[in-house]
Amino acid sequence: MASTVEDFLSQSEEQDIVKAIRIAESTTSGEIRVHLERHTDLDTFTRAKEIFHLLKMDNTKEENGVLIYVAVDDHKFAICGDRGINNKVPPNFWESTRDTMATHFKAGQFKEGIIEGIQHAGERLSAYFPWQHGDINELPDEITSS
Repeated sequence: MASTVEDFLSQSEEQDIVKAIRIAESTTSGEIRVHLERHTDLDTFTRAKEIFHLLKMDNTKEENGVLIYVAVDDHKFAICGDRGINNKVPPNFWESTRDTMATHFKAGQFKEGIIEGIQHAGERLSAYFPWQHGDINELPDEITSS
C-alpha cells in the first residue's frame, strides 16, 4: 500500500512526517497516526472512526490514540481521538489543530499541514497524557493508506 502514500508524498516528505510523529510522541504517551486515501463515500469523520478501528488504534492502554485521516482527492480530513482523550478534554479540543492544518492545506502545503497537525496534537496531548518513564510506543509510526 506504500504506493498510495507515494502518490501524495515523496519519500522524503513521508520520512519528515514519520519523524514529526516520533518527536511529538516523545512528549506524550498518546499515539499519533496518519492515514491517507484518495476518496471516501462516507462522511469523513465516520470513515476516520472506521479506519481508527481497522488500525486497532482503540487498543492502547490509556485509550489515547489519535488518527489524522485525509481523503486527498476529496480535500477533506478529520482528526479522531480515542475515548480516553475524549473523556478528559474539552469538546472543542481538536478545533485549533484542525484550523492549523486547514490553513496549510488551502495553501497547497500538504506535508506542512500534516506535520503542523502532528506537532499541535502532540503538544496538546502532553498536557493530559504526558510521557512517563517506561512508556512504550504501542502503535507503528508509519503512514498508512488505502
